[in-house]
Amino acid sequence: MKMRREEDSLGEVLVPEDAYYGAQTQRAVDNFPVSGMRFGRSFIHALGLVKQYAAVVNRELGLLDGGLAGAVAVAAREVVEGLLDDQFVVDIFQTGSGTSVNMNANEVIAGRANEILTGKRGGKAPVHPNDHVNLGQSSNDVIPTVIHLAALTEIQEHLIPALNSLGSALSGKAREFRDVVKIGRTHLQDAVPIRLGQEFGGYARQVELGVLRLEKVLESLAELALGGTAVGNGVNTHEEFAKRVIELLSKEVGYPLREAEDHFEAQGARDAAVEASGALKTVAVSLTKIANDIRWLASGPRCGIGEIHIPSLQPGSSIMPGKVNPVIPEVVIQVAAQVIGNDAAVTIGGQWGVFELNTMLPLVARNLLESISLLTRAASLFRDKCVAGIQADRQRCESNVERSLALVTYLVPAIGYDRAAALAGEAHEKGKTVREIVLEHGILPEEELDRLFDYGIHR
Repeated sequence: MKMRREEDSLGEVLVPEDAYYGAQTQRAVDNFPVSGMRFGRSFIHALGLVKQYAAVVNRELGLLDGGLAGAVAVAAREVVEGLLDDQFVVDIFQTGSGTSVNMNANEVIAGRANEILTGKRGGKAPVHPNDHVNLGQSSNDVIPTVIHLAALTEIQEHLIPALNSLGSALSGKAREFRDVVKIGRTHLQDAVPIRLGQEFGGYARQVELGVLRLEKVLESLAELALGGTAVGNGVNTHEEFAKRVIELLSKEVGYPLREAEDHFEAQGARDAAVEASGALKTVAVSLTKIANDIRWLASGPRCGIGEIHIPSLQPGSSIMPGKVNPVIPEVVIQVAAQVIGNDAAVTIGGQWGVFELNTMLPLVARNLLESISLLTRAASLFRDKCVAGIQADRQRCESNVERSLALVTYLVPAIGYDRAAALAGEAHEKGKTVREIVLEHGILPEEELDRLFDYGIHR
């Protein structure tokens, strides 16, 4: 690999010849390659947007030469569009302010802008990474802004639509199964009958409430730290800079963003990110319940519950021929576990707001955005590969209801709790149905028994 020499405040360093970034980014790559994990598309997209509109506004304010600003804006737009993703090379685990990734962006954009203007890649002239690309900004207000912007955009454009689609599929199954009577269960024991459609309606409502929680979170994420610069007091930035950049960002993402009411809160704390992660965790818990219920209801096919059938996607065993596993529900459950773990990391990260700066911004960004991405893909997969193809085993549902001892519950108003309990015990001991025992003892006439059971089951 051919290298070129770049210089920063610490001296010379060798940088790949084909890199747009320079010495500071290369030092970060050389000095802390901890995980091999880099920032993803949503983060880089949002970072590019901030840099693009910063250049536009600095030109409007007369702070940046029009030619330089134009080149910076074009280069930043290439970052937005993913054309320079391979140039974002610093590890997730870096300085807690995210300075390394901010300078990575500054150097990439400056290097590309210089290529646009002079034909020579990289360097600090005529466009300088700090003096021009980072004008009016600090890592300490840019990175919190990018976290909010990326999370808001991903939730609004991807996760909420995916959850709405899953909810619609579950609601469709609730309507399809509204006439399927099955046994209810509490404590994994038989309870009184319900409709299969009612169960699926409950699942649909869980997803709906998850969307409502996420929509509330968007309002918190819409408050951006931009304008606070280093410590929250806005040193070295124009008083109109943040307001104007945020107006342009609002138009870009289609959501009413606003400058932070208090920049010291916006930079010293990460409470909105913790709140968002909590809402994502709640969605994960909901999906765990839904996926696990479906997994149980489809268990069998002959020796489990078997009240529904889910699509068969792959052989379920390397040793047992013909076995088919609930692959997609188990995928969803594992994703949910990861999201819950990510929430723990975000929560700990949120605790590290010390004085005027939180020093776990990269950790918060990585885990928050991963959770959004995982839930988006899991919800879509769950809908397409599982929920859409679920079928009810009506015969199995009907048989389970008839054999259930919980039917004695409907006899309590007529014969009392204790006598009903005794009948249930006798039916269980003799391996008979409640109906058979009641008729055998002549406790109620058949038409009255039919009326009580029919009312209880179909109410």
